[in-house]
Amino acid sequence: MKGRQTTVKILMADDDEDDSMLIREALAESRVSCELHVVTDGEELIDYLYHRGRYADSHNYPRPDLILLDLNMPKKDGREALREIKADPQLKQIPVVVLTTSSAEEEIHHTYDLGANSFIVKPLTFAALVEVMRTIGKYWFEIVELPL
Repeated sequence: MKGRQTTVKILMADDDEDDSMLIREALAESRVSCELHVVTDGEELIDYLYHRGRYADSHNYPRPDLILLDLNMPKKDGREALREIKADPQLKQIPVVVLTTSSAEEEIHHTYDLGANSFIVKPLTFAALVEVMRTIGKYWFEIVELPL
């Protein structure tokens, strides 16, 4: 997003409050200039993206530049949500970074088959999480050209 905007919009879908808090702190520590929105399950994620229900106000809930997606969530898991996002012509260009605890080979293959742009196993230490957030920020918002 070189020169296009200074603050990027990240939508994180994760049902674990502790993980969400740690990721929020890691983004701040890594100095990624972002506006972070958090949803706690796949249904909320889809509602947010389609501006339904409590997410109807697109000014308060803007289209994200990147989605951080946990796979194991209630109601609608990350796999189902990813399938829906990548099947929709209006949403499929939003990069989706799977950030999950699973490192199972079949899980990695399956999420890439569904259209994930990256698969990252959640690091075990806060310092490693900060480095992952720094790398995500640099790659997706400084190096890569994303569609407007």
